[in-house]
Order: sequence, then structure tokens, then C-alpha cells
Amino acid sequence: MTLYFLIKYLHVLGAIVILGTGTGIAFFMLMAHRSRDVAYIARPAETVVIADMLFTLTAVLLQPVTGGLLMMLSSTAIGERWLLTSLGAMRWPGCSGCR
Repeated sequence: MTLYFLIKYLHVLGAIVILGTGTGIAFFMLMAHRSRDVAYIARPAETVVIADMLFTLTAVLLQPVTGGLLMMLSSTAIGERWLLTSLGAMRWPGCSGCR
């Protein structure tokens, strides 16, 4: 396996982790909030914070690193439209609460 494909594998794996854990966490929090029981909501919320720190944050931090390495190895220019669109799409959820 070449270095390019190893990094590409890690990049795709990171995207899967972000999507999978994000969806799972959102589902469990939605189900807890639908109960309207504060004590019940608190229990999954504790686990959600741990899961976010272990899986989602790690993948989100590594995603730009592996993406940058892939750009470097494939000689992709930063100004390409698909790349700017994907960078904007990645930034949008992270700043949705920003003002």
C-alpha cells in the first residue's frame, strides 16, 4: 500500500467516524430529550460528551491533517472549486453556533 492510499484510507475512515458518531449521538440525545425527564436526559448526555471527545473531536482534528497531506501528495491546488466547497461545508457545522 502506498503512502497516498494509506492517508486516503485514514481520511475516509475519519469521515465515517464523524458521520457515524455524530448521527448516533444526535439520535440518542433526541430520544432522551423527547422523554422530557431531566434525570433521564442527564445520563445519556454524560456519555455523549465522552463519545464526542474520544471519537468525534479526534476525527475532526485529524481530517484537515490527512486532507492537507492528500493535497500535497496529489498536487491539488487549494483554489479548486470542489475543495473550497468541501472546506466550507466542513466549517459550517462547526460554526453554526458562532455569531
